[in-house]
Formats: sequence, C-alpha cells, structure tokens
Amino acid sequence: MTVTDTREPALEVTGLCKTFHSRTGGERAALIDVSFSIERGSCLAVVGESGSGKTTAARIVAGLESATAGEIRLPEQPVKGKSRGGVQMVFQDPYGSLDPRQAIGTGLHELLRIHGLRRRSERRERVAELLESVGLDERHAAQYPESLSGGQRQRVAIARALALDPSLLILDEAVSALDVSVQAQVLNLLADIRETTDISYLFVSHDLGVVRQVSETCVVLEHGRVVEAGHTADVLDAPKQPYTQALVDAVPRPGWRPKRRTA
Repeated sequence: MTVTDTREPALEVTGLCKTFHSRTGGERAALIDVSFSIERGSCLAVVGESGSGKTTAARIVAGLESATAGEIRLPEQPVKGKSRGGVQMVFQDPYGSLDPRQAIGTGLHELLRIHGLRRRSERRERVAELLESVGLDERHAAQYPESLSGGQRQRVAIARALALDPSLLILDEAVSALDVSVQAQVLNLLADIRETTDISYLFVSHDLGVVRQVSETCVVLEHGRVVEAGHTADVLDAPKQPYTQALVDAVPRPGWRPKRRTA
C-alpha cells in the first residue's frame, strides 16, 4: 500500500525492509515492504502499536539506521550512504538531545558554527530568530536545560532541528510526554511553522487524536507491514482493516470511565 499525492513529494519511501539479527543467529523482521510518500508542505503520520515498526522507519529515513532493502528518495536533497541532507529529527525526550552542561544559546551557537556559520554576529542573529520562531527569547538562551520546563525543552529541540533549514522534520512521539495543555501549545507551534515555511513533517505517534489534528495523510503499521493508508480522516473515520478499527476503538470516548473490578 502506498500513500500517493498529486504535488511533488518531499519524501518517497519504496519497498523499505529492515531485519534485525540477534547474537544467537535469530532474525526479526521489523519492516516488510513499507512504502509511502509525503507531499511537500504536508504532514504524514505513521501510526501503530509499540513494536509495529514506526520508529524504525523514522530512524531509517533520518539516517540513524540502515535499511536491509528498499529506497529512500528526497527529491530536494541527495542521499549518500546514511547521510540525509535536509532531514532533522525531534525525539520524545528532548532532554536527551540537549547538553546539560551548555546554556541553550551556547548550544545553538555551537551547532551553527560547526555547520559553517562562522561570523559570531550572524550566529547571534540566527539564534535570536530560532528562539523567537519557537516562542522563546534571550532569557531562555542563558538558561540550561534542567531549568526549563518539558514544553520549553521540546521547543528548544525543535529550534535545534530548524537551525539547519531542513526540508523534512521527523517527529517521533514528540508530544506524547507532555501535559495536555503544553502538548496543545507545541502542536500549535508546529502548525504555525508549517504555515510560514515549506517544511514537511513525518509524524510518528500512537495518539490518534493528535494524528487527526496534525496530519493530512497517514499509514498504519502492524508488525512491520502497512495494513492501511490514505487520508487521515478517511482512515480513522472508516477503517477498512480490523487492526485499524481496533486502534480507533481503543481511543477513550468522552464520558469514558474505567471499569471497576468486582470481587
């Protein structure tokens, strides 16, 4: 199954396979012939239970894992080996991607310097722009990760990802660890960024409510295979596969109460 779009895609994944080998000689197929594409400027969600292969697919697209087979095409960016020019990733735990010994502004300065922005004045201006784009300011630049809230740390992680002007941003459960109110703020931020740029999102999540809110299209993975794909509203409102229906049915409805155990 493949999600296809009418506009030029920002990403095309074809026949992606990944097999993990254990030390005892066993094999586990994490991805089996997975294909999808993302329209430029849009958001595609990859959904499924834990172990479905969605994070593995995202890590391969980001160049953090190698595929056993298949092709990844980024029309705007050449792909050489594991290198993915123009692709950045935001993880579930922003604290893990930030150096606790560096102030936020210092970390951004260092990132820009490593990637070729040599003049300090240009870096200072770019850091201010990045922080402003995610709703932070110079006060946050002087702070360390441990002094920021979870939502603020995730905003910093997004600013770091945007620093290199990626064409594709991968978000792996990027809001799942946040409180509902903070989650809404970050989702609104991501929507605003997409409205003002030509960036595309690959959004990995198990939260169908969030998926419905942020994505135009989605693919559903079960045990490494795409079992359903299409426009998000169509897939979630009228699922064709029992697995997708089970995912939808598992979402708590308004007024839901946990069942009490009886003795």
